Amino acid sequence: MTANLYALLASRFAAAVDEVALETADGRVITYRELDAASARYASLLASLGLKQGDRVCAQVEKCADNVFLYLGCLRAGFVYLPLNTAYQEGEIRYFVGDAKPMAAFCAPAARGFEGVPHRLQLGAADGSAGTFRTVDSRPEDLACIVYTSGTTGRAKGAMVTHGNLTSNALALHQAWRFQPGDVLLHALPLFHVHGLFVALHTALLNASRILLLPRFETGPVMERLARSTVFMGVPTYYVRLLAEKSLDAAYCHAVRLFVSGSAPLLAETFSEFKRRTGHAILERYGMTETGMNTSNPYDGERRPGTVGFALPDIDVRVAQADGAALAQGEIGQIQVRGPNVMAGYWGMPERRADDFTADGYFRTGDLGRFDADGYLSIVGREKDLVISGGYNVYPKEIEMLIDEMQGVAESAAFGVPHPDFGEALAVAIVLEPGAALTEQQVIGYVKGRLANFKVPKRVVFVKELPRNAMGKVVKSALKASHSGA
Repeated sequence: MTANLYALLASRFAAAVDEVALETADGRVITYRELDAASARYASLLASLGLKQGDRVCAQVEKCADNVFLYLGCLRAGFVYLPLNTAYQEGEIRYFVGDAKPMAAFCAPAARGFEGVPHRLQLGAADGSAGTFRTVDSRPEDLACIVYTSGTTGRAKGAMVTHGNLTSNALALHQAWRFQPGDVLLHALPLFHVHGLFVALHTALLNASRILLLPRFETGPVMERLARSTVFMGVPTYYVRLLAEKSLDAAYCHAVRLFVSGSAPLLAETFSEFKRRTGHAILERYGMTETGMNTSNPYDGERRPGTVGFALPDIDVRVAQADGAALAQGEIGQIQVRGPNVMAGYWGMPERRADDFTADGYFRTGDLGRFDADGYLSIVGREKDLVISGGYNVYPKEIEMLIDEMQGVAESAAFGVPHPDFGEALAVAIVLEPGAALTEQQVIGYVKGRLANFKVPKRVVFVKELPRNAMGKVVKSALKASHSGA
């Protein structure tokens, strides 16, 4: 039996081929029968160009139905799909193309950086190709995608994601989040990131659900469609923007059974206010490019703010020292993950495996966390964000959570800057709520009365907004670069 992910998806919607698969923002309706034929056309087109199983196909395209068809066509033909952020510029694209060496690229006609790719195409190029295609046989270890990490701490690396990785994670999430007949997914996430491409798309397709496909998140179009949706997945910024709509209340969300948040930490304040306004407890989960989803707050049971819940089925998650030695409950350490969801490695970097994996097969995520007394996992930051001041470890998340409680603070980000005595000193960037006024000394005084002295910021800066990447994560390297000389 083939392990090709598309074969599994097709088996799930085989009995619903005349049901709606995609409904686009402009009202276009595409059935599962049409989706199957459209994906076959892209598979046929690429095969006709001489591409062979395992060849890479990169795509820097706007989110639309054809973007979905192209991705599925690559899966069923055994090509390795390489999604690229639409914001990437020529130099970045040139790096990805040089590293992955794709045989085909879907991009805008004027896009630069794709020179040297044998076949440059646009979405829609498959319209005249055959609408039938025999899905190739794939093994679980065969590559399905190469997804480049966001590169917030250095040069992006290509995570090699297999058919087995994607299949195991999709099935686990489908079960954990209780997908059911009649579910409708409101999809406003980008399709160049694992959240939108894998988490949202796969769970809905496994369920033969209708997907309301929006080109991007905009409050108005999302609000218009909530009454027809049962599942919504977003990043924390989406929920903040929805809360800015005065009309958002329980009645507005009466059809929705599940709101999911990920890709960046959800503030406890956002969680609480959303629950107060709508009656819904947002379900926060934890994943990354290299592993897909690892943990989730429970569907049934308490969804605890500030945590990412428990390990998903068949996935082992531990908090440990770098060598894998276990830490006691409540202690902060490396989050390490083992399971069928974990990538095969980084493209072209086999020498990294000894650094990225422990001797007993756990992937070192680079995240720091701790388990509470009830087994809920909390993320306290990235190892590379750890501030070592005067020999003491300072975890930025602890400082941020405290400062975010201050009246007038909308959000904060703690980071390290060079210091002549301590080696590194803690600095904090703060975004104030409209009309609020705080001083550096007020913030320092607030922290000083509540935490050990080595955790007290040496510098506080007030900014209009925090620098973020495409999925809403704060880019602390940009803060360090801007304020290291302050």
